[in-house]
Order: sequence, then structure tokens, then C-alpha cells
Amino acid sequence: MAIVNHIYVGKGDGTNMDTIQALEKTVFPVLPHTIAALLRGVPPALLAQATEIRLRVNQPLLLGLGATDVMLTPAGQPTGRREQAYCCCYDDLIKTLQLISKNSLYAFEQELKLGFITIAGGHRVGLAGQVIVHDGTVKALKNATSMNIRLAREVKGCADPLMPYLIGPDGRLYSTLLISPPRCGKTTLLRDIIRQLSSGVRQLNFSGVQVGLVDERSEIAACVSGVPTMDLGPRVDVLDGCPKASGLLMLLRSMAPQVLVTDELGRGEDAAAIQEALHAGVVVVATVHGRDIAGIAQRPYVGELIKNGWFDRYVILSDTPTVGTIEQVIAAADGRTLYRRPKEVRVCG
Repeated sequence: MAIVNHIYVGKGDGTNMDTIQALEKTVFPVLPHTIAALLRGVPPALLAQATEIRLRVNQPLLLGLGATDVMLTPAGQPTGRREQAYCCCYDDLIKTLQLISKNSLYAFEQELKLGFITIAGGHRVGLAGQVIVHDGTVKALKNATSMNIRLAREVKGCADPLMPYLIGPDGRLYSTLLISPPRCGKTTLLRDIIRQLSSGVRQLNFSGVQVGLVDERSEIAACVSGVPTMDLGPRVDVLDGCPKASGLLMLLRSMAPQVLVTDELGRGEDAAAIQEALHAGVVVVATVHGRDIAGIAQRPYVGELIKNGWFDRYVILSDTPTVGTIEQVIAAADGRTLYRRPKEVRVCG
């Protein structure tokens, strides 16, 4: 079966403008006026491809474009010359934090301990700077000197090529682990998998099932006051901002899901909750940071899930030749490669 890999960029001027209008509503309002005006000057086709906005004290502002990035002039034009680029100052970062928190940073104390804040639209603002540690535990992050605004994007249909590997001819659903390095589109892909599992896939004669989502970092559903702002379909129940392990068990016991979904497994309690859900006959779709199965299998907790064969499918993602590329789909039972990206890939954007 052939897979056509999708670029996560706008398709034509209409979609470009939709992307920019979304940024106007969610990202630009939490940026200082100078930086927001700068970004409005970026060529629309370039801004529509953006995956990150990076601010560092005394360093050029960078617009991330998947596997690469570009410096911007004060007028928003791309440049390869540092002396022409807009240089961020400490006040830029302080003002951004004030706008994000509405001058109430104490309300985000827990998020700051984790090093990120999720804003409207599901965009994650990562932070680095001076850390306060007590008894080996991070207590606070202060004097933020770096900021990475990772732009969430809804790309309907990006999971189309993958769905025949997750849904069998008889309608059986396969528990699946998406393995991906950072910034390779796993959350965008996961979001569309949820939407299709919830809405149904007519081409596969699949009518849709009840899906429970634990969105610990508020990135997948991008909830506002608990209501998803991303289209996840009609059969999804979301626990927003809830720890994965607790949320998986809560949904399992209260909402009778047929599929449970969560992002970025890692802790021992996450793996234990996954096992309990699978024991109960619920299909699980999850993600983990990594490059291949061998590397993940060496880790504690998540590695045990692989060694003991808890998942049915493994999907390996990369950013080559573009973000969101599906490298392999592997059947866990016998290790067969169901799909491998050919050397020459036709990419549609």
C-alpha cells in the first residue's frame, strides 16, 4: 500500500490566510506590539509554514520552519545576515509572559515548574532560564531568557494514509504507538487520527467509535474552559490538563471509551495505566519521543510495553524530507514492516 506523505503547510492562499487569521487570534495577542507587527510583515506563504517562533535575550528572533529556521528583519523579511535581524531584548520576553498570564504569573506556577505554558489554540510556549531547585526538585523558573512558541496546527486529512493500518478490513482497531523525535508532527498527526476514529472513515466502511482523550498539556484539543477548539469529531470526551495516568483510569471507569488516546508517554504510572486499559479491552493510541523501536525498548516503563507486546502497531515518524513524514509502519506481533518510506517520495502540500 502506498503512502503519500503530507507537508504540514498551507495549500493555496485561502489556507494560508486561515492560518494567519488563527495566529492573529491566538498568538499575536500575547506578543509585544513590536514583534506582532514584525510577524505581520512576514510573507504570508512563509508565515503559513511556521512551526515555531523563538525568542532569546540578545539574540535574533527566529521563525522555525520544520527542520530549519530563518532570521527576520524588523520589517518581517527573512534574512541570512545577523546584523540585519531583529534582536530580542529581555523586555520582549517579560512583556510576553505578562500578556500570556494577564499579569498573574502566580496562577501559572505549576506550568512554569514544568517549563511550558499552553495558550489558546493549543500553542505551547516553552521556557528556559534560571531554575530554582530545592532538595533536588524544581520549585520555580525565573528570569526567563529563552522562549519557544510551538505553533499547533490542525491539518485535516494528514492521517488519511495511515488509517488503513490502524483499522483492519473487519473493522478491528489496532493499539498503536507513534514514535517520533521532537518537532516531527506527531501531535498534529495524533489529532487527525482522533478526529477520524471519532467521525468514521467512509472509505474503510468504519462508522466511528467512542474516544477518550487525556490532554495533559492542552495541546491536542486546545480546550478553552474545557471545550475543544480543535475539531476532534462527535465522539470524543476530553480530560484537559489532567495527568495521563490518572486521566486514563478516570475515563476508563467513567466514560466507557472504545479507544483511549494520550500524548508523550514516559512515567511508570503512564505505562501501568496503559496496561490496565488494554487489559480491559480498550484500544490505546499514544505517542512517545524517540527515533526507533530499539531505542524506546531500552527505556524503563515504556520499554516494558514494547518488550511485552502491548501494542499492535508502531509508526515511526521523521522530518525528512518534511515534517510529518511516515518512515515505517510495523506490525508488533511479528515485526513485519507493513510500510517503509521509499527513497523517492512524492510529496503533496
